[in-house]
Amino acid sequence: ILTRTPESNPTRDLNIPFSQWTKEQVCGWLEDYGLGQYINLTRQWVENGQTLLAATPQDFEKDMGMKHPLHRKKLQLALRAFTSKVAEKSSELDHIWVTRWLDDIGLPQYKDQFHEARVDGRMIQYLTVNDLLTLKVTSQLHHLSIKCAIHVLHANKFNPNCLRRRPGEEKHPSPSEVVQWSNHCVMEWLRAVDLAEYAPNLRGSGVHGGLIILEPRFSSETLALLLNIPPQKTLLRRHLATAFAALVGPQAMQEKREYGNATGHVPLTTTAKVKPKKLGFTQFSHLRKRKPDESADYICPIDSEALTVNGVSRVLTPAHRGFSSTLDRQAEKWQPAAVKAHSNVPDNN
Repeated sequence: ILTRTPESNPTRDLNIPFSQWTKEQVCGWLEDYGLGQYINLTRQWVENGQTLLAATPQDFEKDMGMKHPLHRKKLQLALRAFTSKVAEKSSELDHIWVTRWLDDIGLPQYKDQFHEARVDGRMIQYLTVNDLLTLKVTSQLHHLSIKCAIHVLHANKFNPNCLRRRPGEEKHPSPSEVVQWSNHCVMEWLRAVDLAEYAPNLRGSGVHGGLIILEPRFSSETLALLLNIPPQKTLLRRHLATAFAALVGPQAMQEKREYGNATGHVPLTTTAKVKPKKLGFTQFSHLRKRKPDESADYICPIDSEALTVNGVSRVLTPAHRGFSSTLDRQAEKWQPAAVKAHSNVPDNN
């Protein structure tokens, strides 16, 4: 059950523009929105909703005591939504849902910091590399896991129940079904292919169906590494490779082979870290002149079928576009979200 969000709160008349909300209405909304800790200072500062709409992130920090950069981003995104004519489905997913989503994609170890930052569905949609580093997610594999999971959300119009927690009855699931598998589903599949003793090793790994299907560098070798299957167990690794190829299907398998054979290919490892980009003096001076989102390095690019791998933007293969259209058909009952990059998406400054 989703908890109350500003959009779903029946006690507030949404026909009144936010700019005209009273001080108490604004404070009540902050409470509903998971930012209740700032109410006391807000009450001393705001006159009405317009005070917040006209404020800058620096004002949030100075006048509301909002030191957490992601709390400032959360507030900016929410305020932007009040003045936008486009309703985004991601706004219906609150920060409690996000902690369950982390369970589903196999990254429960980050629940505390995501919860503390009050990361909700809207923030997930506009998540950047720096946001993840702020949340202490430094593993390259975990960045890719989150990126692919966000792509699956986009393809499903942010349907909160799009990930499968249990595999279906079919013996040979199609890639368009596998892409929606949760971490638990992948563990169940390992049991089904006689690798039950290794399945628990996937807890906290970030492995879910979206990562397996959509990330071209994720191979059976990557999976064997994560499962801690020793290299000398060649028969077992060969068995895993055969089962893996059957699971992902010929088109995704072909792309994985092409990536694996490409010049300069760097295999995925379980230890690679993502480092923050260092800005030179010239870049820094240009940065000041940019709109807030121009420097944003989105984990999953918005308003496109492109995924970025190793800094190179790639359009999904026909096979992957097929997955997206299949998922779109499954999600037709959901109102399409207008997922597009807005000119004033805040970064986490």
